[in-house]
Amino acid sequence: MSAYETQALEELRRWQHEMQRPPGLWNRATSGVQRKINSYIPEKVHASVTAVIKQMTRAVLGGSNFIASAPLLEGSLEDRETRVRATVDRYRKTAAIEGGITGAGGFLMGLADFPLLLSIKLKMLFEIAALYGFSGEDYRERLYLLHIFQLAFSSDTHRADVYQKMQRWHEQSATLPNSIDEFDWRKFQQEYRDYIDLAKLAQLLPVIGAPVGVIVNNSLLRKLGVTAMNAYRMRWFERPALVDTSSAQP
Repeated sequence: MSAYETQALEELRRWQHEMQRPPGLWNRATSGVQRKINSYIPEKVHASVTAVIKQMTRAVLGGSNFIASAPLLEGSLEDRETRVRATVDRYRKTAAIEGGITGAGGFLMGLADFPLLLSIKLKMLFEIAALYGFSGEDYRERLYLLHIFQLAFSSDTHRADVYQKMQRWHEQSATLPNSIDEFDWRKFQQEYRDYIDLAKLAQLLPVIGAPVGVIVNNSLLRKLGVTAMNAYRMRWFERPALVDTSSAQP
């Protein structure tokens, strides 16, 4: 194992510990605030966001609207993650610009940010998956991608459940159905919506919407990037159980 892999494994273990941490006082407090905020948001707004998330989720699983890059079949973990970090930085800048523009446009433009930001996040995940050597054409890999999304943008309680499903994915995926019908996209969209509303609500306000959009979008893409890297590190360090250790493919 290289020095880089040793360091990455240590970071992965710390991240895994965090993923299994029970909900804390802050999480319970913010959940209460979230429920209060949700009660003030018009039902039309909730319905619009829910519809967008449903449509985007099914598009990912169904194979439409997202073009998967060819998987990178050779390269060390360090080489791959150098490219991954550059990819995350590129998408963070794109999301920040988009958030600033829509935030400056007031309430209606702020609402338009939801589908735009969701699309940016998912496109970034497809690119990251390919850099770790996994094909986005595979339905089971697309489902893993959505698990990463859930892991990054869910409550502490739901996050622990998702993390458990992602461990030793090669065993989990072998039992998956060939259809998307059993995917609980309702739970997915509810968790995402509830998480995102608290962070994004201020973007809908006049004057402060633009700076909030820049800062929040940048932060959300960074969080998703860190989650994706560690999620695929789990797959990387499972390689000895899957392939010859001399192989470069994760």
